[in-house]
Amino acid sequence: MSAEASSLDLIALAEGLRAGTFSARELMEAAIERVERLDPKLNSVIHRDFEWALEQAARPLDPSAPLSGVPFLMKDIGGEQAGRPLGAGMALLSRHDYRPEVDSYFTQKIRASGLIPFGRTNTPELALLPTTEPLAHGPTHNPWNPDYSAGGSSGGSAAAVAAGLVAGAHASDGGGSIRGPASMCGLVGLKPTRGRCSFGPGMGERWGGFSNEFVVTRTVRDSALLLDQVAGPMPGDPYTAPLPGSSFLSVLGEAPRPLRIGVMAGPLRGLLPHADFVGAVENCARVLESLGHEVEDAYPEALEDSETIIHYVTTVTCHVARAVESWGQKLGVEVGPDDVEPLTWALTERGRETSATTLIASTEYVHRFGRRVAEFWEGGFDLLLTPTQAAPPPALGELASDPENPLAPFIASSPYGLYTLPFNLSGQPAISLPAGFTQGDAKWPEGLPLGVQLVARQGEERLLLALAQQWEQAEPWSHHAPPIFG
Repeated sequence: MSAEASSLDLIALAEGLRAGTFSARELMEAAIERVERLDPKLNSVIHRDFEWALEQAARPLDPSAPLSGVPFLMKDIGGEQAGRPLGAGMALLSRHDYRPEVDSYFTQKIRASGLIPFGRTNTPELALLPTTEPLAHGPTHNPWNPDYSAGGSSGGSAAAVAAGLVAGAHASDGGGSIRGPASMCGLVGLKPTRGRCSFGPGMGERWGGFSNEFVVTRTVRDSALLLDQVAGPMPGDPYTAPLPGSSFLSVLGEAPRPLRIGVMAGPLRGLLPHADFVGAVENCARVLESLGHEVEDAYPEALEDSETIIHYVTTVTCHVARAVESWGQKLGVEVGPDDVEPLTWALTERGRETSATTLIASTEYVHRFGRRVAEFWEGGFDLLLTPTQAAPPPALGELASDPENPLAPFIASSPYGLYTLPFNLSGQPAISLPAGFTQGDAKWPEGLPLGVQLVARQGEERLLLALAQQWEQAEPWSHHAPPIFG
């Protein structure tokens, strides 16, 4: 089949299948060929399920499934697949060949959409860092420059999509792990509203409600269609986000009304964003203003609260401690410091030392913080525009595991969660969109992707997607591709 198919998005691939331009087997064979040819340079796909996927692709298309026959990749944490390896970036799970017994609800919905998962993508151990360099599998390289990170924790998925191995891939976000890799790889990365996508049946929530499961894609319309496929309550979910009256995809057919958009391009809690990110936000603001929106310098004052990171870390460390304990119980082993990476063990010990009342106090703070942030939207703003991150992609090794100072990579990660992390606490939907490239300086070379972030009030993904589509049409990015592109 034509190599041009690698540049098509999910929707266009599904249209080609229905039109008979190519078959599902041809499409899967081409995706497998790209993985085998290109992934040795990326290290993005760590588990491969090619034989099963080819069998699935040989079946007739399902006319009721909008993406029937289209190849897809799952991240190696969450999105459990019955009988398939799941490692969560941990050498421990790989050694024990851990395989879940049931599909997660998210995976069931991905399969129901017609997508065919044929592998799992690299992720840092327990999704803890904004770079994907687990000791279990080695680093994932950025397709735009292999010396730099593709981000984390969904770095494997982002690298695979940016390089053209697939048009979309599973991702998750507990502090920026969808939006950050999307920014670093030039992709669309939507973090949905808290409770929009189920974690069941294995879990009710992850990281105290901070984490979300979704995807990274090349186009806004693919994210909208996939949200229609995977969103919605499932039995036993502890809380859910109410679904809108019409589909997420349908909102892309019309331009949004004139919006009031706050802009934050300057320092936050004393940390200065890189000048190229400032320029990207300023350019985006000018374009949005030219499209008829009201743009002004304004942002929620609560974002300046220095306590935020303390309570975020308290919550995460407690959940890391429980995750390590839980994995030990599932495997029937006592997990010790030699079984996990130094950072994971340091966070585990800190979590174990945290009292129940301290964790509850942090939960109370998170809830107050969400109410304080929401006041900005209740005050008349529709959206907030920020850089996605404060710094371009780190060089590989910059945030590497350090046995002598195990918390060092976590502390050095602050520029990569500065603008994303607050909205994991508040639970609001936020999207990262491609917004240009680094210009080149003493630390970062020219040509690394940059993203801008748009944030909406709870439940308003449709507004985010509508404006994102308008931005995509005004400043198209699909013609940009890394040199390695499939």
